[in-house]
Amino acid sequence: MDSPTSSPRLSKPPSKTANMDHLLGLLRIRVKRGVNLAVRDVRTSDPYVVVKMGKQKLKTRVINKDVNPEWNEDLTLSVSDPSHPIKLTVYDHDMFSMDDKMGDAEFDMKAFVEALKMKLDGLPNGTIITRVPPLRTNCLSEESCVMWKDGKIIQDMCLRLRNVECGEVEIQLQWIDLPGSKEQNQRKPSVHSRCDKQHFV
Repeated sequence: MDSPTSSPRLSKPPSKTANMDHLLGLLRIRVKRGVNLAVRDVRTSDPYVVVKMGKQKLKTRVINKDVNPEWNEDLTLSVSDPSHPIKLTVYDHDMFSMDDKMGDAEFDMKAFVEALKMKLDGLPNGTIITRVPPLRTNCLSEESCVMWKDGKIIQDMCLRLRNVECGEVEIQLQWIDLPGSKEQNQRKPSVHSRCDKQHFV
């Protein structure tokens, strides 16, 4: 007779329902382009972008010999805790050696998530919901606007890269709702009664 410790007990994997309870939704990051990126080869670079949040890590394709690349590529992250910062790092692709870093930036989605909690249906297209100024505590190179556009909430950001001599990366945030997700169930009923001219221009 086998002893109780001879065969380990296998824990059941979390159900899809349990995962949905913790998942707020999906964050689509459109990596638009790089501006005046650092030179890491003789006269140019072969840049690509890596985006990390928690254990998730995604990257764009490599664009060869261009310090002003246009990726226009969507990277999608699963979001359970919107307080987690998101880190973006630019690398120079090398064929025969380790890829060189070309700077990094960190940003959060607090203002974006606050806008997601509001019910904004019926707002005029192009309405600015809130503005995030560039500060020493963030990597914004200019004011970032959370906006209602084409029936969706978006946020454009221009990020100044750190730990490098020059370079910026332009991105856009967009939210994807999942049926039954926690965020969808926690939407505030209406925002119109609380709107003021300082936030809606």
